[in-house]
Amino acid sequence: MRNLFQILSGLGLTIIFSLQVSAGNRQTTLLVLTNYRIPLNQKGAFIGRFVISGNFAKGNIVLQKDTAGLFRIDREGKVYLKSSTRLTAATPGFCYGITVGFGEKSVEYNLVKDEFIHTPVVAHRGAWKNQPGSENSISSLKNAIALGCAASEFDVWWSADHVPVICHDPSIGGKVVEKTTAKELHAIDLENDEGVPSLEQYLKTTVLQNKTRLVLEIKSSQISQQRTLELTDAVVRMVHDLKAQAWVDYISFNYGALLRIRELDPTTHIAYLMDDKSIETLVSDKISGLDYPFYSFQRDSSLIGKAHKVGLTVNVWTVNDAEELVHYLNEGVDFITTNEPEQLVQLVDEKNK
Repeated sequence: MRNLFQILSGLGLTIIFSLQVSAGNRQTTLLVLTNYRIPLNQKGAFIGRFVISGNFAKGNIVLQKDTAGLFRIDREGKVYLKSSTRLTAATPGFCYGITVGFGEKSVEYNLVKDEFIHTPVVAHRGAWKNQPGSENSISSLKNAIALGCAASEFDVWWSADHVPVICHDPSIGGKVVEKTTAKELHAIDLENDEGVPSLEQYLKTTVLQNKTRLVLEIKSSQISQQRTLELTDAVVRMVHDLKAQAWVDYISFNYGALLRIRELDPTTHIAYLMDDKSIETLVSDKISGLDYPFYSFQRDSSLIGKAHKVGLTVNVWTVNDAEELVHYLNEGVDFITTNEPEQLVQLVDEKNK
């Protein structure tokens, strides 16, 4: 029998650091959906199916609350729009809450109208190079959304007081991120009078819209692998607590972090940033995609075709030259991560005319 991965592959910002996760708490596998995005213009549309521990959850899934009265769940744990219901772009709202009973527990989810932008454009650390604001800031995220990027990539570290915070380098403003509290990091003066943001801020900003997604990179701790895994647990838990699953994909150079994400969430999209694993290994380990630097594809031009043949997505980073951007668009990669999202958006628009 094929494994689940093979099957699946065929709001304000006033509370900045409220969702802390204890470093000693090891998370357990979550009850997840295969999809959280609602197809448009389909009456009675199938949305997704509940999964736990890598298996489809059947029989004991109960819809306890449906704020909009739009959904139904069958005995197989499949979620649909009601048979007479169809959502369109004109349907009011875009995010609809449900509460599901599973055994003795109740779990809340947000199901989101799929009006997300489906282009290859991923803004590297947000849109900051040609826009006001610093990389990995709330401004750079908002800029990427305003530009119409399909996704905004960003980097997450574990602060000294166990808060996931957003920063690319291990140090910022003369402070080592992992040895500095979230409050101290937030006090560092970036452009536009911003400080180092928390993951909570990033997620709460993102879920106010349904056009641009997030590509969340788990950074490898410079202290220990255990800290990396603690960060991974905290990040996945926060994404679920804020019901942001529809918006978030994960990437990492740390293979152990990706395996931990897959253990927690059997259906989320995860991609590996190094090219030291075979495609067969990625598939066997239920990795969703390869996310390699451009020179990996220069060394092996067959990578894209090989990955797509086995159902892996392909992202190339970090591509800034116009000719190279056009080249990878023509090669049919799924995503292109760039510091020049304005240019790539324009090239995609021209290609689609």
